[in-house]
Amino acid sequence: MPQPTRGFSASSPTSPLGLFHFVRRDPREDDVVIDILYSGVCHSDLHTARNDWGGTVYPTVPGHEIVGRVVAVGTGVTQFKVGDAVGVGCMVDSCQSCGACARGWEQYCERGMTGTYNSSDRVDGSPTQGGYAEHIVVRQEFVLKMPEGLDLKGAAPLLCAGITTWSPLRHWKVGPGSKVAVVGLGGLGHMALKLAKALGAEVTLFSRSAGKEDDAKRLGADRVVISTEKDQMKAVRGQFDLILDTVPYAHDLNPYTATLATNGTLVLVGFLGLQEPAVNTVPLILGRKSVAGSVIGGIAETQEMLDFCGQHGITSDVEMIAMQDINEAYERMLKSDVKYRFVIDMASLKQSA
Repeated sequence: MPQPTRGFSASSPTSPLGLFHFVRRDPREDDVVIDILYSGVCHSDLHTARNDWGGTVYPTVPGHEIVGRVVAVGTGVTQFKVGDAVGVGCMVDSCQSCGACARGWEQYCERGMTGTYNSSDRVDGSPTQGGYAEHIVVRQEFVLKMPEGLDLKGAAPLLCAGITTWSPLRHWKVGPGSKVAVVGLGGLGHMALKLAKALGAEVTLFSRSAGKEDDAKRLGADRVVISTEKDQMKAVRGQFDLILDTVPYAHDLNPYTATLATNGTLVLVGFLGLQEPAVNTVPLILGRKSVAGSVIGGIAETQEMLDFCGQHGITSDVEMIAMQDINEAYERMLKSDVKYRFVIDMASLKQSA
């Protein structure tokens, strides 16, 4: 039977999010029905709600850092049972047959992956709605197992912020002996510090302002370099094998590419759009350096990340909020007034009439 559901949605680019009654699609034989316990708050949620990237279809229920418990499974489900603690990230389906999907890169599906929200179901065309809601119905192949003992509240942001930083760390084979730098200390940046350190790397934080050293070192940084200080930047020229750039707006990459070692790579994981100012290609060519991009990760890779976090006790630093406080949280997020990720306690949704 279809699932009547309450959530919080945006009805226009300028309206605040508010209570929204809708119906989840009828579960199919390979579907898992999940009672949502916690939903992380991502910058992508805000950008979609406000149509910053264009293409938002209203009303839209954001949320793609979802943790909950299984309350029902279809007859064809073999991987999950009622009562399991599970997660759902940024996608809920893909074609499963293209070259990218065959390699476990569902996020790069050549026919387009199905987003957890603001997308269309591949079978019936109905709009997908995200995790700011009571329940969600997801194909079993896109449901993730939460490791036993991992704090579920702090684990919610792993489904986006965690995998967004884990995927490039794994792709560029970070491990003991690697020198990694992280640009920006926010939701993505603080996870990058934790994960890179746990992988055995020597970790540096680039920050534009002083005063973050204690927090950065607590999170895993071995040192902090103030990127606005020329002497400090000169002292780390040619050092880093990998730089994870988590900054969500256009900024000058050239001071950072100068700090890459020969064959090093700067990976953009925070900003979508045209980069200003232009990147100087001379140091790239003369040092075989690269500027690359990466988005989330495949399902197997995400499960690997969750299992790694379970083994090492890694979760996100979170501030819990009620669903009713989401609009204030968006404004605070724009001011970077959170350490380091908001997570919604979805039990609070019951307080909305």
